Amino acid sequence: MNFKKLFTDLFTYIPQNEYNFELLRNTPNDAISENDDLKSENQTKNIYSASHVNLEYVKSKYNSMINSDVVIREFTLIARGKQYSAFLLYIDGMIDTDIMNRFILEPLMLRNKSNLYGNEQNRIISEAVANNITVRKVKRFNLADYIMNCLMPQNTVKQCSEFSDVFNDVNSGNCALFIDTLNVAFDIEVKGFEKRSIEKPENEIVIKGAHEAFVENIRTNTSLIRRSVHNENLIIENIQIGKITKTSCALCYIKTLANSDLVSEVRYRLNNLEIDSMLSSGQLEQMIIDNNLISIPQTISTERPDKAASYLLDGRVVLLVNGAPYALIVPAVYTDFLSTPDDKNMRTSFSNFVKWIRILSTFLSLLLPGLYVAIASFHQELLPTDLLYSILASRETVPFPVIFEILLLEISFELIREAGIRVPSPIGPTIGIVGALIIGQSAVSAGIVSPVLIIIVAITGIASFAVPDYSFSFHLRLYRFAFIFLGYCCGFLGIGLGLLAYIAVLCDTKSFGIPLTSGISPLQKTVGHSYFLQPIWLREFRASYLDAKKEEKQEKISMKWKYPFLKKEDTK
Repeated sequence: MNFKKLFTDLFTYIPQNEYNFELLRNTPNDAISENDDLKSENQTKNIYSASHVNLEYVKSKYNSMINSDVVIREFTLIARGKQYSAFLLYIDGMIDTDIMNRFILEPLMLRNKSNLYGNEQNRIISEAVANNITVRKVKRFNLADYIMNCLMPQNTVKQCSEFSDVFNDVNSGNCALFIDTLNVAFDIEVKGFEKRSIEKPENEIVIKGAHEAFVENIRTNTSLIRRSVHNENLIIENIQIGKITKTSCALCYIKTLANSDLVSEVRYRLNNLEIDSMLSSGQLEQMIIDNNLISIPQTISTERPDKAASYLLDGRVVLLVNGAPYALIVPAVYTDFLSTPDDKNMRTSFSNFVKWIRILSTFLSLLLPGLYVAIASFHQELLPTDLLYSILASRETVPFPVIFEILLLEISFELIREAGIRVPSPIGPTIGIVGALIIGQSAVSAGIVSPVLIIIVAITGIASFAVPDYSFSFHLRLYRFAFIFLGYCCGFLGIGLGLLAYIAVLCDTKSFGIPLTSGISPLQKTVGHSYFLQPIWLREFRASYLDAKKEEKQEKISMKWKYPFLKKEDTK
């Protein structure tokens, strides 16, 4: 009997009525309080004139009893011989403490001639003498203006009347000054957090051009663009995206060049994103493009400031996201994904030769495996007899159909490529080379794949690396598998139907209202709109599909030194 009870206690589950702990579910009162908190976040509250009320509100909003990096510095301020209670709000690690000590706390707390002057003198803001009579315009003493203009030697200071504005800037690295008897707060820029220095582009190789790349700080990125575009018509608008993160995004365009409708469309899409967070330019790209169902890229992503500046001067719009070292350029056309900034820096013959290579690499990356499968399965008569015998002899020991072989090698190649990216950089190239050699040689020795197919997959992989845009290269890699299946099922007929559908999708896809095939179809006679470059002295016009405010980029005779005898009216 005891053995039976012991066995039952060990292997029988008996639910208990009481536990040591339980997870409490939200009660109706908790739901009401959460809704109240959400409503209070969305409501705008004005700053109070009582310092202690502001202090309690700030402590509750920032959870000062829990947050270890939120600092509230209380002190006594001296102004015109009187003392006022005040406090500073900032986040530790995001400010420059030396700037705060020297230009904020020291002028406000220490006694000096400016803050000890005791009478009620009004401030003279203008003085004029007319007919031996002095006319003065004075303004009564105002504590807020006096502190901002006399006691705070800081370059960027603004007054805020709402808590939401103060919190946004404090979260960005500023500090906020609250003073008793004032219903405004002073937003002071004291940013001093660590940031990455400007380095060379890592994913876009520079041959001839500036060796500078964007960083994660948005103000550094805008300064890089302004250093390239020395013009006061360069507009950089700040737009916040995300209800929680409130990420700063910069909308950049040249006012005298960019089409006003294009700028308005981009601004409209950015201002109508109802999301909680925005952390990268890749997320922003997916939120603003016209069609998310296809993998064809519809924006240009770059980490090079000179490339962004070049497109700005063409009349396009550049988007920057705080925290992302990439810029988005809109609109984009198909030929942009096969171009690099170095094309304009090289001689025309060199750049056009490289462009031919890129067109060939695009064709090979997209269609070469599918064409091989179609020929091996349906159209063997297209091959010379000796080559056909060689291919058949190499496949004699392979027990699998050609579709299995090529899928095995393509998937293995993609695995090696992805592994080379994810592993630590010192051993990444080693894994790629050794993995490809070992897998390829072992697969051929084991009779799983044929040597000819190894050559086809290797050429396809090399061609995909020759495509300069990463997103477009990824698009070609994805569509390659579709053409492989079409070639295996229907031969050249399937590939032809697939190309017809692919071109139809390209013609139908638009980037901010501009078709992706603009510049290719329909053909335009105006020099400078096609994929191949003309000599630099013939690049007179901007692309007509951009409908820029200024169509001409340079005069018809741009090299005046070469033709000094021509008059100005003859060059038009």
